[in-house]
Amino acid sequence: MSQSSVLVIVEHDNQTIKSSTFHSITAALDILSVGGQLHLLVVGDNTENVVEQAAGLKGVNKVLTIQSDALKDQLAEPMTSAIVSVAQNYSHLLFPATTFGKNIAPRVAAKLGIAQISDITQVIDDQNFIRPIYAGNALATVQNNGQQVVITVRSSAFSGVCEAQHSAEIEHITPNKLIQRAQLKSQSLTQVSRAELSSAKVVISGGRGLSSGENFALLETIADKLGAAVGASRAAVDAGYVPNDYQVGQTGKIVAPELYIAVGISGAIQHIAGMKESKVIVAINSDPEAPIFQVADYGIVGDLFEILPELDKALA
Repeated sequence: MSQSSVLVIVEHDNQTIKSSTFHSITAALDILSVGGQLHLLVVGDNTENVVEQAAGLKGVNKVLTIQSDALKDQLAEPMTSAIVSVAQNYSHLLFPATTFGKNIAPRVAAKLGIAQISDITQVIDDQNFIRPIYAGNALATVQNNGQQVVITVRSSAFSGVCEAQHSAEIEHITPNKLIQRAQLKSQSLTQVSRAELSSAKVVISGGRGLSSGENFALLETIADKLGAAVGASRAAVDAGYVPNDYQVGQTGKIVAPELYIAVGISGAIQHIAGMKESKVIVAINSDPEAPIFQVADYGIVGDLFEILPELDKALA
């Protein structure tokens, strides 16, 4: 493999491609800036719509698809078996650094006996990458010395804009026997009518300062006016104010919206690591010494229960 060949594993819901994949494609094209092939892999069941959408993305040379009833729930074991079966032809295997990618990528790397570079935020060249360490307080340049490498891509660090093109070649692959030691019994999905947290252009997040889950309604009315997603600090999630999928931070979702509004969030280092790449940060907190003000572009010191109704009124 003298020239780079990159395989991006597509994250999808069996109907549409998740936005995280578009960011991974941008990273892949950076790796291939000096030439090479970009292929996408769609693994699942009855994913014809996903395959067609993938084939129409600019820069994609080929779309591989593996279909099986055993893959419909995208459980880690059969997914890993399917990906490993085609991995030998590629120098780079790219996954989004989402729950999907973090669940499968380490298994693939272990099965192949190759290195994994996690959560990259920049591509220097096809062998050198930058990733954050120490909760984002330092950046490490990591070099791959092997023939193959598994990479997870931090979505907020790469553009998610993928232009359309003529359809790329589609190759259907019949899977070998897939390892299936687990079975999906049930799942509980949170229905959200607002923008998705990881891809929203505006995010308003609440912390322990909101005092209760009921008070998140103050954020929701503002979010509806701004077309924003609602997030939360880990402290608010741990207190039971909102579900886990609201969490922004190092152990939650990494976001980089155009506007991030932090309400009643003191600014623990883990939270800041998950949102400090936002273009504009606004902080509302009653404590003038709160760490969140160190990364904020605009800060309001005051009682959030007075400030939020005024903000809501102004937006109306």
